[in-house]
Formats: sequence, C-alpha cells, structure tokens
Amino acid sequence: MSLEQQAAAFLALHQPGNPVILPTVWDAWSARLVREAGFSAITVGSHPLANSLGKPDREGMTFPEVTARIREITAAVDIPVSVDIESGYAQKPVTLIEGLLEAGAVGLNIEDTVHSEGGRLREPQEHADLVGELRRAADATGVHFVVNARTDVFIRPDTGTPEERLDSAINRLRLAAAAGADVLYPVGMHEPEVMRRLTGELPLPVNAIGVPTQGGRDHFAELGVARVSFGPFLQNALTEYANGLFGPWR
Repeated sequence: MSLEQQAAAFLALHQPGNPVILPTVWDAWSARLVREAGFSAITVGSHPLANSLGKPDREGMTFPEVTARIREITAAVDIPVSVDIESGYAQKPVTLIEGLLEAGAVGLNIEDTVHSEGGRLREPQEHADLVGELRRAADATGVHFVVNARTDVFIRPDTGTPEERLDSAINRLRLAAAAGADVLYPVGMHEPEVMRRLTGELPLPVNAIGVPTQGGRDHFAELGVARVSFGPFLQNALTEYANGLFGPWR
C-alpha cells in the first residue's frame, strides 16, 4: 500500500468499543514478531526504543536516531507504523512530519511534557497549537497522517487532585481535538469509571494503555476505548520472561 492508503487504513482501525490493539515495538525483530502474530498495525514506543539504543527515555535520543530505526522497522513489515515522538525533540512540525513520512511511518504520538525545556508541561492551548501545526504540515503532504494527541496530566501529581487532573485532561484533549488531532491519549492507568468518563466526554477515539500480562481486548472494548498500546510493558514482560530463562544458567 502507498503511505496515503496506509494512513487511511490505520485511521479506520480506530473504532470506539472495537479497539485496535497496537503492541508497542522498538526494532525490526519486535515488529516482525507482532506482525506474524496477526496484528494489523504497530506503534513504536519511545521508552523501549531508547532502551534498545542504550539511550535514556525523555528525549535521550535525537530525531535522526529515531527515524533511522523507523526506516528499519517499516522495511521489515507491511502494516501501518505509528511513532511516539515524545514532545517533538525540539524540531519544527514540518521537520517531524516530513522525517517520519520519509521513514515510512503514518502516525505519531505527541505529548505535552517538554523534555527539552526541563520537563515543563505545555499550556493547554499551547499544546493544541502544536497539534494544529502538525495537522497542517501533514495535510500539506497529501497524506492524512494520524495525529495522536497525548496529555501527561494523569502521571504528574503536581497538576492537582485526581478530579482536577481528570477535568484538566478533558479540557486539554478537547482543545487538541478542535486543533486537528485524530486520536486522544490521556496516558495513565485508569479505573473503569474514569475511562468511561473519558470515552464518554471526549469527541474523538481514545487511546488507552494496556499491560500485555493483564486483562485483554474485551476489557477495553467494554469501556469504549478505540486504541490500546502497551508503552514499555511488552518489552518489560519479555525481559521478565528472559530473566526466568536465564535462572538455571547463572
């Protein structure tokens, strides 16, 4: 498929109550593992990708290092690939979109923690404006690049009480939706009642994070989720399994 076709097919997979499962990968081997298991798309996580390169997460990689690995992944599989680009590696939106498309990706996650500026949290409209710039840069290419707008307020206790963080996340993600996002990602592990409020009040498909050793697709389907990714937890689970294998050999 062309990139235009891949992007359209990827977006169509996001169905509330019928979630697309995107096992989070970090290299060609893990991408092939997921593809051969029958999954229809993948996402590349910043944390496991950084680990695979011997780099720290939170933008310990450079954008060229990221796109070099994405080229290897897209050469290895024939399914849509989305990329967690953290807060954008201090790159211009046009640079991000063009670099990812050149590497063969058709989607991205963009978060509101700015790692290149001491980990500050973007203001709600500031983050929405960045989402809008990414949308316009993507539209100019003729590819409907799938923009997944993420907020980190749930994983930052300094942003208020749990109820305040929930209200803040909904406000931030509504602004991102109005700016041109395709998917909304309130990152964190949420109780069912919180997830139901998110999927009920947000105007676009919602991305949830799953742990591959817990629960399953039906759990998230019942909550109205449209997309599930694993963050670092697939790599963590494989690491734990490998450590079990190594035990008798130590």
